[in-house]
Amino acid sequence: MQELFGNLWNLQWQQVVMWGIGGLLIWLAIKKEMEPSLLLPMGFGAILVNLPLSGAVTQVLSTGTEVGPLDVLFDAGIANELFPLLLFVGIGAMIDFTPLLSNPKMMIFGAAAQFGIFFTLGAATLMGFELKDAASIAVIGAADGPTSIFVANFLESNYLGAIIVAAYSYMALVPIIQPPVIRLVTTKKERLIRMPYAEKQVSKTAKILFPIIITMVAGLFVPRSVALVGFLMFGNLIRECGVLDSLSETAQKVLANLITLLLGLTVASKMQAEYFLNRQTLMILALGLVAFVFDTIGGVLVAKVYNLFAKQKINPMIGAAGISAFPMSARVVNKMGLQEDNQNFLLMHAVGVNVSGQIASVIAGGMILTLFA
Repeated sequence: MQELFGNLWNLQWQQVVMWGIGGLLIWLAIKKEMEPSLLLPMGFGAILVNLPLSGAVTQVLSTGTEVGPLDVLFDAGIANELFPLLLFVGIGAMIDFTPLLSNPKMMIFGAAAQFGIFFTLGAATLMGFELKDAASIAVIGAADGPTSIFVANFLESNYLGAIIVAAYSYMALVPIIQPPVIRLVTTKKERLIRMPYAEKQVSKTAKILFPIIITMVAGLFVPRSVALVGFLMFGNLIRECGVLDSLSETAQKVLANLITLLLGLTVASKMQAEYFLNRQTLMILALGLVAFVFDTIGGVLVAKVYNLFAKQKINPMIGAAGISAFPMSARVVNKMGLQEDNQNFLLMHAVGVNVSGQIASVIAGGMILTLFA
């Protein structure tokens, strides 16, 4: 009986709290459908690794060290940045850059919406985080989970688990976070600005050359970003080349879903109570929210400045779509436009900004690595 029930005495209250956090992530995934492909495995993994003497993670026992399968997966897929890069192939295959190519000036607002990253970098440093941790926390503002994982792991941050939970949780909460922030920094008159959309034809050649040129430019000017940008653009090249349709579909569905599933379970290995339940985790969650808010504000304010000089005004709300949460942020902006005026369709403009934000966030992550690695 002692052998059967003895492990119960190893249970700590902190582990019970982590069960609750894991249960919350599972509830959000199932009931609220918030990033279910990631939050579900993360929630289950959080419970899995917080069972006393869990065999899922490495344990040092009197008989020797038993290596857990989640630690094996971490070493095989995250420690070498393989999983995030493979996920970028799938994401790149999902993205249609046509709205951006038909209106390239939207790239301005995608770049502006990375302001929160650099603002949060300064804030995290002032709050006492080591520079490598501050830089990793700041990238939560990229609204891009794979980039957050890549940067935090590359910089060997001490808070990988908390950073990933914050990044993906706030991505899922974009429809809740962004609308009040947008209303705060825009007037009703600005939100009513209509933007007619005239579809422009983009040649197949342009669509094929775009990912190649972006990769080359990023590699020349921000070499640390070339792995992130390159894998994202390779996925898009598979989509646009026209001769690998079945492979493109596999990357979008099978590859992306499988890697996301493995990411969720693997990241959970860093959600053990002794690493996760501390004051720093709460600070990271707060800083992640700050990064998202200032990303949104940055994009909107640059759009307002643009209107000071432009003959044809743009609706400044589209600047908020410059965060990398694709396509959620574009949908939020379009919905807000329709709420103000049921004939104000902003979706295609917002999508153009949103996909430019995807590129800009990856380059921003590369800049962080260049500056602090």
